Formats: sequence, C-alpha cells, structure tokens
Amino acid sequence: MIELFINKYSNRFVSRHFVLALDIAIVVVSFLAASILRFNFDVTQINWGLYKYYLCILLASRFVCFLYFRSYEGIVRHTSIEDASAIFKSTVFGSLIVFVVSLSLTKFTGNVVFHIPITILIIEFFISLCLMITSRMIVKNIYKTLIVHAPGEKVDVLIYGAGTLGIITKNTLLNNRHQKYNILGFIDDNPTLTFCTVQGVRVYTEQDAIKRFVNDDTAEDMEVILAIHNITATKKSKIIDTFLTRNIVVKVVQPVLEKLQESEMSGDEIRKLNIEDLLEREPIMLDTQKINDEVANKTALITGAVGSIGSEIVRQIIRFQPHTVILLDQAESGLYDLEIELRQYFKRHLIDVKLLIEVANVSDEARMRQVFNQHRIDFVFHAAAYKHVPLMEAHPYEALKTNVFGTKTVADLAVEYDVKKFVMISTDKAVNPTNVMGATKRLAEMYVQSLNERFTSSTQFITTRFGNVLGSNGSVVPLFQKQIQAGGPITVTHPDVIRYFMTIPEACQLVLEAGTMGQGGEVFVFDMGQPIKIADLAKKMIQLSGPSAIKNIKIKYTGLRPGEKLYEELLSDKEHTLPTYHPKIKIAQVHTTSFVELTTSLQQLYKELRTNDKNEIVAHLKYLVPEFISNNSVFEQLDNTESASILPQSM
Repeated sequence: MIELFINKYSNRFVSRHFVLALDIAIVVVSFLAASILRFNFDVTQINWGLYKYYLCILLASRFVCFLYFRSYEGIVRHTSIEDASAIFKSTVFGSLIVFVVSLSLTKFTGNVVFHIPITILIIEFFISLCLMITSRMIVKNIYKTLIVHAPGEKVDVLIYGAGTLGIITKNTLLNNRHQKYNILGFIDDNPTLTFCTVQGVRVYTEQDAIKRFVNDDTAEDMEVILAIHNITATKKSKIIDTFLTRNIVVKVVQPVLEKLQESEMSGDEIRKLNIEDLLEREPIMLDTQKINDEVANKTALITGAVGSIGSEIVRQIIRFQPHTVILLDQAESGLYDLEIELRQYFKRHLIDVKLLIEVANVSDEARMRQVFNQHRIDFVFHAAAYKHVPLMEAHPYEALKTNVFGTKTVADLAVEYDVKKFVMISTDKAVNPTNVMGATKRLAEMYVQSLNERFTSSTQFITTRFGNVLGSNGSVVPLFQKQIQAGGPITVTHPDVIRYFMTIPEACQLVLEAGTMGQGGEVFVFDMGQPIKIADLAKKMIQLSGPSAIKNIKIKYTGLRPGEKLYEELLSDKEHTLPTYHPKIKIAQVHTTSFVELTTSLQQLYKELRTNDKNEIVAHLKYLVPEFISNNSVFEQLDNTESASILPQSM
C-alpha cells in the first residue's frame, strides 16, 4: 500500500502556495515560541493584546520578503544551497525591516508600545530559519530514501570532473527515479581537490580510481560519465580510451550553458558515446568573414544536395545569408525531406534565404542547361557522384556517365554562364586509384583543372579532396550499427585495412573555406589526422554498445571487395603540397592535362559508352588515368601488356 502511494504521488510537486502557507505558519509558531522563551515560559507576563500586533507586523514583513526573494518557489524535494540562500535572505531582511520600523516608531513617537523586544526578534529569526530549512531537508531526505534510494539494483558510477558540471551531474543521477545510481566518487586531476570530498563524494585521481574501483568483475556493472565543461579533444579521447579498453561504459554530458547555474539537469544531457566522440579533433577555426564576403547575397547551386556532403554544405552555407540556394538532385523524396527540414529551420531562426528545388540529373545536358538558364548562379558546389566502390566496379558505365560526364556537363555550363566559382567534391580514392570509382573521380579532377587553364578569365575551378566521412550514406559506421543491432557479426574486409576519417560537418566546413580561398586550378587536400584501422573502429563500436555486445558480437573478416585496397592516400608519389593560411588545408601540386587533348579523348570515350562494353570502357579509362591499376578486380587483366589490343584503335 505504501509503495503504491509513493509511486502514485512521487512525480507530483507540492504547490508553491502550500509552501508559502507553511512558511507563514512556521513564522507564527516561531514568534510564539520566541515570546515564551523570552519570558522564561511564564506566559502570564505576555501582553497578548499587544503581541498580536507585533505578530501581524512580523508576518507582513516576512510575507513581503518571501514574495520578493521567491523563497517558496523551489521544488522541495530538490532543495539546494540556492534555495537555502533565498530562505536566509528573506528571513534576514524580514527581521531587519521589523527592527527598523519598531526602532523608528519608538524614537519618533516616544511611545514604548512600539518597541518590539529585540531578543524576541533574534530568537524568532533563528527558529524560523532552522524550521524552514530543516522542513525542506526532511522532505528531500524522505524522498531520496523512499524513491531514489529504494531497494533495487544500482549502477556504480564514477563522474569524471568535480567541477560545476560534475556536481550537477551527480545531483541529476541521484534524483533519477527510473534508474538507481551509486556514486563511487569523482575523478579530477586538480591537486587541490584530490582526496577531498565534494558534496559528500570523495575525489580521486584517475589512477587511484582505476586501482580502487576497476577490475574484471566490476567493469560490466560500472559507468564513467565524462562531465567536464572545457576539455581539449585530445584529452577527451585519451580519457575515453582509458576506460573503453577496460570494457567500461562511458557516457558524456552535453553541457547546456544556461543550465550550469542550476543544481540539476533533465537527464537528457547525459548520453552514450558515439563514434564521432572517439575521433573528435580540435574545433576547426574558419575565416567566417571571408566566407561571408564571398557568399552573402549570392546564388549557390549544390548538386547532389540530398547526399551526406551536399545536404551538410546546404546547412552550413545558409548561415552566411546567401540570396538564393538551389538544391539539385535526382532523388525527389530526399529533396522533399530536405526542403521541409530547411523551411522549418528558416522559420525558427528567422532566416531569409530563397530556397529553390530542382529535380534533375547532372548528366542530362538539356535539363542542366535549363537550370543554368533560369538562374543567375554565382557558385556551384558539385557533390553529385556515385561513390560506392564495389557497385561502380560492376557498373562502370554509370560511374563514367555521372562522375565524369555529369561533372563535365555542369562544369562546361559554369563556364558558359559565367559562374564565379565551381567547387568539386573529390575523394582520396582518386589518388593512385585501384577501382573504377576512384579513377572516374580522378578523371573529373583532371577535366575541371584543364578548364581552369583554358578559360583563365572566367570561372575559377577548385577541387577539394578528402577521405571517408563518418556517418555518410553507405559508410562503414551505419553498416556496423545495423550489424550490432542485429546481434552481429560485424563484417570487416581485412584486418589491416586503414582509412582516413572526418566528420560530415568538419569536411563541409573545410570545403567552404577552401572554396572561398581558392583562386582557380587548386586541388585542396585536407588534414585528415591519423588513419584508423577499420578493425579497431569495429572494436570500439562494439565497446560503445555495452557489456552484452562485448560478450556476444564478433568481428568476421570477409576479404577485400572488388577494387578495394588496404590503405588510401591523399597524395600520389608524384604529388607534393603547398601550405595555405589554414593549417588543415594544403594545395596539392598535381599533373595537368591539356584541355584539347582531354576533350578529344572524352569525346571518344563518350561514344564508347553506347556499346556498354565494360572492358572497352575501363581500358579507355586506364589509358586516360595511367596510374589506375586495378586491385582485386576482374579488370586486372587490362593492366597486362598483352591486353593492349583492347584499347581503342584511334589511340
């Protein structure tokens, strides 16, 4: 019966008016007790006819101060130092007001009837203060005992960070009614806090906490919550790795600045780690003024707008107030969803940007010409491309049609319609390509560079080249997540496969920066940090999924896929880089092909597409991109000298 009553009313809060009435009642009781104590329990000496007026004056003063300091508005079960401070202030000022009024009236009228004994005021002050604070603490402790600390399975928690955010995190966990937590201690590297207590919780160094609390038996039932407001990405990654390698669940607190002055959060700010947390780098510093000068009040066309990169470029570019943003893609459902998202965002943030939707295929010259003819375009961010290596290995026709001739169509129209800048999104797979997809992206790079040399006075052609993007469509992270949800196994092609990774926002920020700094003809490569083994990435994702996944989910090696290589490169052996003013962006010095020569070859290649002869198409592609050497592919035969007869006779 008691448990039923508690569960029914545990989520309800006491009315503020009831708390105010209770505080007034405490004042009455305190005044009566103070009066009795003042006269040594001899109530016959008390002039009740006069003292009732004293009580009325005191009540009026206290009531005004309660309202002013809002001492009755705090949730009783969550009483904090701030609540006690408000009670103290209202009580002190209430007593001072009564004392000043009593003293003034007595002095100016000469009538001692206005004199309220100061001993009564002092005694009443202490009794009222103690009763109001104590009553709240009693309710708080009853709530914690019956609700929060009720018998049941508890999760052991170490909170990393004993500062403001750590204290708020502790309070949030202790008041969680859905899950019971046992706070083992704080971890902090501040020597002034080590082995002290903060709100009754001991503070340890990382080494001491691990030694005391972490072992093979307890790791599965323990969590570490990272609650540090200001922390570098390097230090954060190091802390996370320390506990993940011990199979301990790690969570992070997303600090909401406006809540840092409160004693508690909603709990939603405490979340599980995601893979981006593990690969997080220091924030990118952008020259926002330069980007704004370039983009503001201009018209930008984003091809492949619903893809992972294209859609994020859209989200970031609208911050710089372009006049018009044109979203172009052949996926009408994706365009519809993105348009709804952006229009809602515009409404919430009062953004006045003209948004236009174009359903079109970049390889359709007539349709693309119509787009360029209808709009006066200043910038093109060309993100439309096929990118899946095994699929494009099986469909070289589609890869060439979109990645090469789609790029050629949009780039040629950019020149014809005097577009200011054309920014092409390329990939590290274009460097020493071992697959059709990478080779088509390299050929597209070559073509836009040749255009820049041929038409030096018009459009500036800029290429940006980077590696894998975390969470993008078709990347390993979403695949691994689905495999973990299905209970495993996680499939990895080879234990030694390594890749460079960036987050989607990070990559797109650098695209915008490179696009504005470029003067034409550059191939920008981004600082991708250290390459990561895909197998290690898989292990970390398993660890992030908790003890059950660690026990049950295995990694299965399936062998390299067609066209796949063990490692990617941002530069070929013949390429070098030049620095820019941005530390994460460099300019690759790449070999260029003449526009006339390349155009003639592409015309011949376009004719061969009609035959849809895969060997003939890929052989020609290898001729145009000499560094294209197939790996683990049926097209390896074309790399043999004996297969030269497959090459087009016109060459």
